[in-house]
Amino acid sequence: MDRADLEQAILAHVRQPGYQPVKPRVIAKKLQIPKVDGPEIRKVVKRLVARGLLSWGPGHLVKAAEGKAAHGNRIVGVFRRMEAGHGFVRPGGTSPADARSLDIYIPARKTRDASTGDTVMVQLLKPGRHHPGIRGEIVEIVARETRRFVGTYYYELGGQSVVAVDGRDFSRPIPVGDPGAKGARPNDKVVFEMIRFPTHLDDGEGVILEVLGQRGQPGVDTISVIHQFSLPQEFPEAALADARQQADLFREEIPADRLDLTGEAIVTIDPADARDFDDAISLTRLDNGHWRLGVHIADVAHFVPIKTGLDREAQNRATSVYLPDRVIPMLPEIISNALASLQPGKIRYTKTAFLEFTPEGIRTHTEFHNSVIRSSRRLAYEEVDDFLANREPFREKWGEAVHSLLGRMHELAMTLRRRRYERGALELTMPEVKVELDENGRVSGAKIVEHTESHQIIEEFMLAANEAVAEYLQANGLFFLRRVHEAPDPRKLQSLTSFVAELGYQTDSLESRFEIQRLLRQVVGEPEAYAVNYAVLRSMQRAVYSPAEEGHYALASECYCHFTSPIRRYPDLTVHRLLGSLLAGTKPRNDYDELVLLAEHCSDREQRAEAAERDLTKLKLLAYMADRIGEEMDAVITGVESFGLFVQGLGIPAEGLIHVSTLDDDDYRFDRTAHTLAGFRSGNQFRLGDVVRVAVAHVDVDRRELDFRLVRRERSPEVKRKTVHKKRSSKTPDPRNKPRTKRKRR
Repeated sequence: MDRADLEQAILAHVRQPGYQPVKPRVIAKKLQIPKVDGPEIRKVVKRLVARGLLSWGPGHLVKAAEGKAAHGNRIVGVFRRMEAGHGFVRPGGTSPADARSLDIYIPARKTRDASTGDTVMVQLLKPGRHHPGIRGEIVEIVARETRRFVGTYYYELGGQSVVAVDGRDFSRPIPVGDPGAKGARPNDKVVFEMIRFPTHLDDGEGVILEVLGQRGQPGVDTISVIHQFSLPQEFPEAALADARQQADLFREEIPADRLDLTGEAIVTIDPADARDFDDAISLTRLDNGHWRLGVHIADVAHFVPIKTGLDREAQNRATSVYLPDRVIPMLPEIISNALASLQPGKIRYTKTAFLEFTPEGIRTHTEFHNSVIRSSRRLAYEEVDDFLANREPFREKWGEAVHSLLGRMHELAMTLRRRRYERGALELTMPEVKVELDENGRVSGAKIVEHTESHQIIEEFMLAANEAVAEYLQANGLFFLRRVHEAPDPRKLQSLTSFVAELGYQTDSLESRFEIQRLLRQVVGEPEAYAVNYAVLRSMQRAVYSPAEEGHYALASECYCHFTSPIRRYPDLTVHRLLGSLLAGTKPRNDYDELVLLAEHCSDREQRAEAAERDLTKLKLLAYMADRIGEEMDAVITGVESFGLFVQGLGIPAEGLIHVSTLDDDDYRFDRTAHTLAGFRSGNQFRLGDVVRVAVAHVDVDRRELDFRLVRRERSPEVKRKTVHKKRSSKTPDPRNKPRTKRKRR
């Protein structure tokens, strides 16, 4: 690699979205530059700093120059292609105040062969007549997101073999030549590799790698998504051998070097269909009136020695993936479902955080131990909700110790929850869809999961433990994987303020977290609740892992990490190891640059898992709806655009589109300010929150499309001006506001 190529590679890397400042040697490792070239990369970085294209951060960390997203008038960013052929590039490595951080429009003829997710270099162009915003032309594909895709194989007219790629990234099928080597048959789902990516002039070319099965057969949808997102499948033999060795070594005994808590009343609370149990709770009242909360987390680090085959595979996976019909675990089931699972009545090793709180919920003392517990009872959220509604029948069923423990847990958790809100914590009410499957893996129904007070109890205790551990590691001068959620871009919050004002909610600037809090309380139960919560979410940054000393905006926490789920999250396992070193009085390996790379890897794996979960849930819902063409249901309008109405079913929470062309009773115009489609006839108006009767009109499972047809309007929300009072004090959250933040994402 010559000097010019090395400069371009470094600039492209630093300007990638999500890049975090690191030292030159970390960049060299990421770019796979041999160690012998280490001094050369430092020289190149120095020259780029001198030219104003890069800058030095604290500790000689390499940063993009402030406001310098471009090399001249070239910008590096991530591309996403639209169905019509054009696309947009989201620049990376820019400051939030830089105007170039806006998406760049790429005309279809200027996209080259870029695919969604590719990192590209863009040459900026003069504004066009039809697109006066920022325009550009892709001049280089810096890095491909993937070359492997999933699709449906068939013959085109004329006998050409092609694959229609799942999703909407490719508008035309891809020729795949002779499929005979893999025995592909028409309508088979296949994995293929792109040899030549398509452009607006060329259809591209691919080769079939694997046949997954006939489209629509049970289980093929799940296998397709696993391949589409390159999710791991079988564990390598080295990892399984390490897990078996740990099972051979484990004895259900109480080691002398662990705190014996087997006599304590300790419970786990999880979903009824939970597949792992890694957290348990105890709670007592001290003589001074304070609370002593015990958060007991499975000591996974004990069973996963560092740098073993088991550890390498866990690090590579970085997270468990929770699909509707299966779990792809981070650790073999020998560990995740047996040795480390906090099953009732069994001796299990744990890391325990004891947190002492005043009656008002102020933490006054923290201590940590390697411990042993024996869970008294496994409880489901539904049982705890029944207990909270009517406690007395459970006294005999659970026994006095567990009955009293649950009462104490509820009291302290609600106190901690009030304190979190008082310091400005935010909690969005976003629907979480759970599909119900029959024995063949087909959808038999679906529902919105309600996150009730039973969920809140566990959530508060996990948040408290995570924060306490992060503060302890920081106080001991250690670098660690923090859970970072940066403050929103002020411009996005200004846009959010304007958006909610158009809906009738007059607020002070939503640059104040307390004003966002008040807005979210104001929309509870209102027709626009979904739209407002979604708009708030869109204005926020994405939470990621990082060793940088950044806080967590949504939680209003200055120091936060993940500690409570080491069975299913690798960052938690790294935190356990650091805590274990402190408890043992040994000095852990603590390299900031290594943590930067690990944080990036874990964040990427987490985002991949979430995308796969969403895609398969949508896929199964679409397959369910495909068998119900013409079936009617009630739905609520969740979005209004010039081309139609997005609606979500009230019974089956599938989201689809009513295209404006199907509204043939009137001519409709889009009012961007009021977020309505309004006809010329009196009363013909559709707005956010309207309840409508719809019929399933068209389903394309492979393209992830669902179209509805309007049957009739059921009712419209009362249009009224709403004010979020400026001087209103922060109050306890309304218990009817049931936050739907996934517990799996704490």
